[in-house]
Amino acid sequence: MSMRVGVNTLFLIPGEVGGSETYLRETLKALVVGHPAIELTLFTNRENDLLWRNLFGAYPQVAYSKLDFQAANRFQRIVREQVQLPGLVRRAGVDVLWSPGYTAPFWAPCPQVVSILDMQYKNYPEDMTPLACWVTDVLVRTAARRSRALLTLSDFSKQEILRYIVAHPENITVTHLAVDVAFGNPVPPELVLRVRQSLLGFQEPYILCVANTYPHKNVAALVDAFGRLQGRAPYRLVLVGKPRLGEPDVQQSLNRLADGARIKRVEQVSHDELVALYQLADVFVFPSLYEGFGLPVLEAMMAGVPVVTTRCGSLPEVGGDVVQYADTPDAEGLAAAIRRVWAWSDGQRRDALAAARRHAGTFIWSRTAAQTLRVLEQAGIKPT
Repeated sequence: MSMRVGVNTLFLIPGEVGGSETYLRETLKALVVGHPAIELTLFTNRENDLLWRNLFGAYPQVAYSKLDFQAANRFQRIVREQVQLPGLVRRAGVDVLWSPGYTAPFWAPCPQVVSILDMQYKNYPEDMTPLACWVTDVLVRTAARRSRALLTLSDFSKQEILRYIVAHPENITVTHLAVDVAFGNPVPPELVLRVRQSLLGFQEPYILCVANTYPHKNVAALVDAFGRLQGRAPYRLVLVGKPRLGEPDVQQSLNRLADGARIKRVEQVSHDELVALYQLADVFVFPSLYEGFGLPVLEAMMAGVPVVTTRCGSLPEVGGDVVQYADTPDAEGLAAAIRRVWAWSDGQRRDALAAARRHAGTFIWSRTAAQTLRVLEQAGIKPT
């Protein structure tokens, strides 16, 4: 079935929106490559317009409509989405508008589909200012009412949406995220050397965590867990992520460490550097208290590193029975789970990593794209 799909990418600031950027970018790539009969019009902003043109410039079925503003100004983004976007959607003549970033226009000249990735702002309002939390709630609830269908990333998130928003279960479709197979490809020796020498600056084994320091990411508990492990093994802790509203708690935990010099913090890395950091790690720990999906868990499994995580949110849905779960998501529980991984024999480690990589390989972007397209097609069908 050939159709024209509008994609509202106004929320996306490259490098700033975490897993939602990966979700949109990889789903679009799979749609463009796997379903060339579908025509896409991407509604872009100043920050992301070049990103999309570089990715899809060779594909004639992809068009672009740029709104000339900076999405870093959240107020302006909201106003442009509500006031300017509907007119551009009408001009583009699309059959359906997909908004992958929680919010959508209150009115559009065609049917709408919105992706609500989780309900984090309801469970962890401290991640936002009170005003931002209230505005987000209004926008998300309105987007859900105005859309013919909702997309989300896990069965857990579907239940969260039903808990907080008036919606019919049959109108919500779960499309799991997937993992880039590049995380499992061997890293070139020259990249290993560069990461070891320039990015890390040490040769010892390390525990890795990839998370911005929002309160719900629980990074402070991991730092406390590392403090309990210091002196028992020659390990370092590498934290990849930007400081966010939970940073004061992380700093307090860092100040309590006997040897804070064994912590390496990296705010931002390239994709290739991230792959190398995963593959070189001895253990990957994802201590989050709430996840709509938890993509870093899949990335680490594909990269061949043991995963320690919590049973919070969707993480058991993603990790299955091939990761090591902390009995409790506090410092004591995380430290105990790390010790269990350290106690594995070589054979146990080899078997666990093979099982984890097989599990991660069952999450594929082509399926995510096909499920998304099916929902868009159903929403775009005109009543007879």
